Amino acid sequence: MQNDITVAESLTSFYDRFIEQLPGIGMGLLIIILGLLIGSWLGGFARKRLVAKTNDPLMSRFLGKAIKYTLIIIAIMLALNAAGLGAVAAGILTAAGASAVVLGSAFKDIGENFIAGIILAFSRPFDVNDTVMIGDNFGKVKALEFRYTKLKTFDGKDVYIPNGDVLTTPVTNYTEDGFFRWDFIIGIAYEDNIEGAKKTVLEALRKEPGVIEDEEHENFVIEDELATSTVNLKVFFWVDTKDFRRMALITKGNVVKNVKEALEEAGYYMPADIHEIKLYGGETEFPVRLASGKKEE
Repeated sequence: MQNDITVAESLTSFYDRFIEQLPGIGMGLLIIILGLLIGSWLGGFARKRLVAKTNDPLMSRFLGKAIKYTLIIIAIMLALNAAGLGAVAAGILTAAGASAVVLGSAFKDIGENFIAGIILAFSRPFDVNDTVMIGDNFGKVKALEFRYTKLKTFDGKDVYIPNGDVLTTPVTNYTEDGFFRWDFIIGIAYEDNIEGAKKTVLEALRKEPGVIEDEEHENFVIEDELATSTVNLKVFFWVDTKDFRRMALITKGNVVKNVKEALEEAGYYMPADIHEIKLYGGETEFPVRLASGKKEE
């Protein structure tokens, strides 16, 4: 009988405390709901304003999410305090700190890539659709996420590079200023006039619409090497890299073709390598047989 009275008293006491805390619990729920709504609205508002001002969707999305989740966490802590659960809020913060230490050791690489992604989002050595070389990977940037950078190579591969590697590896950006200099070698005969050949090459370059030439980007031709059977000229010319994958390569092919045809039309000879055969010892003749395409009957 005494046990029944004790249980009834406990239930009555719990009910009384619950009724006393009910306004606080209701206030806590209201704070959480308002925190969710305000956090989502402010996060979206900040993201849209940053996109409009900076034209940087990655950084804007990151800051919008950071604002949203920060406000939600603050709302949850305030709600717990309003509901009379301040000790629970303190316990959550303490547990979160301890968990951060444990998870930091267990997921070190993930944390490094996440932090590197944040740094890249603000420093921005490249933008989406830029043509870049990261280590041995060459292609267009398709996405910059918090843990990895996605490249689309020109032969169709999707490469996901950890942001930690991107941050510590030299990055070559071919698109940042919009210009890239190609070069190739062409050989003329020793008896040909070098200055005349260089002038012919430069005239051929100026006829190609895809070749760029101004005060900062000068196209030129230099004597590169006295080879076995040719004087090699090295041709340098600038192209636009905004569409590096296609137009820059097409322009290079057109230039090589136009230079070759221009030199031939101007009477310049581009010989193949000459091989010299020396006979040693007592032999004075070298037997040579010319094979005909006809079969003997």
